[in-house]
Amino acid sequence: MIMHRADQALAIRALKNAAPYIRMYKGKIFVVKAGGGVFGDIASTRVLIEQIGILHYFGVRVVLVHGGGPQLTELSDALGVSTRMVQGRRVTDAKTIDVTSMVLNGLINTRILAICRDLNIDAVGISGVDAGLVRAHRRPPVKLEENGETVDFGFVGDIDGIDTTVVRKLLDNGLMPVVSPLSADENGVLLNINADTVAAALGAALNAEKLILCTGAPGILERVDDPGSLISYTDLKGLQRLKENGSIKDGMLPKAKAIEEAIRGGVRRVHVVSYKAPEGILAEVFTNEGTGTLVVADINALTPAELTAS
Repeated sequence: MIMHRADQALAIRALKNAAPYIRMYKGKIFVVKAGGGVFGDIASTRVLIEQIGILHYFGVRVVLVHGGGPQLTELSDALGVSTRMVQGRRVTDAKTIDVTSMVLNGLINTRILAICRDLNIDAVGISGVDAGLVRAHRRPPVKLEENGETVDFGFVGDIDGIDTTVVRKLLDNGLMPVVSPLSADENGVLLNINADTVAAALGAALNAEKLILCTGAPGILERVDDPGSLISYTDLKGLQRLKENGSIKDGMLPKAKAIEEAIRGGVRRVHVVSYKAPEGILAEVFTNEGTGTLVVADINALTPAELTAS
């Protein structure tokens, strides 16, 4: 490809503008979580991995955690396995956990690794089961506040702890872990864990600089049906207000809980960005303006410069 001088100037200017961020984040850990929606086609998946690859090339130690909800629903329907979602979380019976393993540890993880190979990213696929990465127990039945119903989520896990040994060894050897959120209890029973929850727990355990949640929305919206109501930045109190007024519901509820747990666990910044934007992650990380929503512990602790560098 031949680049015109005007294009060269733009490219050089972009690199110069990004240089301070590259210096700032080199050697730091970013946990990136991508929902299954982006993996619906190879082109979208490749756009996402290309951005993550650039972070990797610039020396950011990236851990990629992936979901696979749409693919799991599609395969479940094809196999005649019923799907039920409660508060954005999937009820998982014995048949569903088998399908979950097939989709997460098989289809999605392998597809990501194949694209990483093409892009010369040294990536290794693992799951929460590997080397005891995610220690979990089966979730007990939960009584819902809104209607009093008691729901047994089945083979769904709640996290007891994270052993980062295997992830740190991969990162120390220049490899990018690609993590499926499937885990198991101490008796080896497979458990389905929400990918946002796993990403948040990993971010806290790794003392990550950033947790980046890639979603189908532009970020967190004040009004769910209005993409123009994007919230550029907020804090934990603001997040609670959004939940109380109904701006955060359904599939965003696990994300909101994950954001809170990550920040309380020590992750400095959480970003919610769209995987539909070809440069969504890079613009969020390497520009002042950003593209999605920044969430921090307390906005009042940010300087004016930091507010513009969200």
